[in-house]
Amino acid sequence: MEKSELVEKLKDGSLDNVLADIYCDESKLDYQRARYIAASEKFEQLFGGGDISIYSAPGRIEIVGNHTDHQHGRVIGAAINEDVIAVVKKSDDDYVRLVSGDNPEIKIDINALEISEEEAKSTSALIKGMLFGFKGMECNLGGFCAYITSDILVGSAFASSAAFESLIGIIISGLFNNMQISPKEIAQIGQYSENIYFGKPSGLMDQMTCSVGGFVYIDFANPANPKTEKIEADLSDYSVCMVDTKSTSGDQSAEYALIVAEMKSVAVELGREFLNEIGRTDFEMHIPALREKCSDRAILRAMHFYGENDRVAKVAKALRENDTAEFIKKEKESGKSSYMYLQNACSPDEYLKQDIPLALAMSDKILKEDEAARIHASGFGGVMEAFVKNENVEAYRKRMEETFSNCACTVLKIRKYGGIQVI
Repeated sequence: MEKSELVEKLKDGSLDNVLADIYCDESKLDYQRARYIAASEKFEQLFGGGDISIYSAPGRIEIVGNHTDHQHGRVIGAAINEDVIAVVKKSDDDYVRLVSGDNPEIKIDINALEISEEEAKSTSALIKGMLFGFKGMECNLGGFCAYITSDILVGSAFASSAAFESLIGIIISGLFNNMQISPKEIAQIGQYSENIYFGKPSGLMDQMTCSVGGFVYIDFANPANPKTEKIEADLSDYSVCMVDTKSTSGDQSAEYALIVAEMKSVAVELGREFLNEIGRTDFEMHIPALREKCSDRAILRAMHFYGENDRVAKVAKALRENDTAEFIKKEKESGKSSYMYLQNACSPDEYLKQDIPLALAMSDKILKEDEAARIHASGFGGVMEAFVKNENVEAYRKRMEETFSNCACTVLKIRKYGGIQVI
């Protein structure tokens, strides 16, 4: 579609149904129209006219399964209605030319995809890793130009890098492979690119959720080929309020690493490498003996793993059966387990600064019986999520922002699509 035709369709409302379907919130239509028009115009300024298309990939949140994946457990994530979009056209050469926001242009030769240590932790590394991964699958590749813009903030706990990887994957699938590359393959290549080229040892949950969309159940019992399922569920009566109290101070990676190490220490004492290899009954029977070898916190964190891993299966069942009451009940249990057993609500080094415990306590006071709050993702970083009925969202947000002066409360919807071609 030519840019002028696309802009006209956006302005006259011809694409409103498409945008409302993707973003799940008609109140944001004006914003999305303006965003798509601005991106199309910026693309034309950078790369000239021609036949363009637009692709989108969402960010993600964790629904349940807090710190289970690294022990080969289960997790459920969900795509959100904040995304990264790309205005794209094919080029006549073998170069990928990409501009993201106001950053300088990146130019990559698709025939020169070797790993470069100098490019570690860069956008170029992610793109090259994606291209190399598809090349290894014998997918078709070609040159293209792209202008990218994102409303997923970097560091927002919404998996901005996984969304970017999914976007590059769906572009390559759409432009050169007739949309025949599966969402799971795109996610696996995204993980490969982030691990090998970018240099970050991430799991697969982020990429899989961003690529597949909707609610995504993942079982990591076989991490090389995890079992995945997209669950069709209707939570349209709810919004997800992501509450960032801005309490983070410094790098918390050492705290994350301790969770992994302590859970693993329990598994090793029981003769296995991962907790998923040990039955819950066997673990509980050995708790007295474990106390002689492992810290009490390690045992508590293992207790969280078993409870949370079972909870994931129950939440998946509740979502499949549209049993909202059971879903809310299990989300509350997940929040309490992360706080009491996993102990990732705040940093031990700043034990007087208890923003997230206070936010969870406030949520207990504010939310109704059919609403829930829990810690989000890795923890320690001052972010929690609440499942709030639509009619109560503004009251909840107001109370949280009054309590935490620097609080950012982002209201999200679950998006049913992963990486897609929009236009």
